[in-house]
Amino acid sequence: MIELDVKNMTCGHCVRAVSGAVNAIDPAAKVQVELERGRVLIDGQRSSAELIGALQEAGYPSSVAGAQSSEAAAPRKTGCCCG
Repeated sequence: MIELDVKNMTCGHCVRAVSGAVNAIDPAAKVQVELERGRVLIDGQRSSAELIGALQEAGYPSSVAGAQSSEAAAPRKTGCCCG
């Protein structure tokens, strides 16, 4: 199980986008999104680095839970249309 802190999640659309980004690179992954905590739990076959890359590409800056995120890893877009 990998726990990630994910920024810019504000609504159900974000939950679907984050889940979709993970499932795009690991279709069998089980994804649990805790919107209020900004936390995503993933039980799958991909590394945390691969998952973080997929989420950042989707516009959601991410880091391993408890780790400090790096500004150098900022995505090209941020979040969804709601926030």
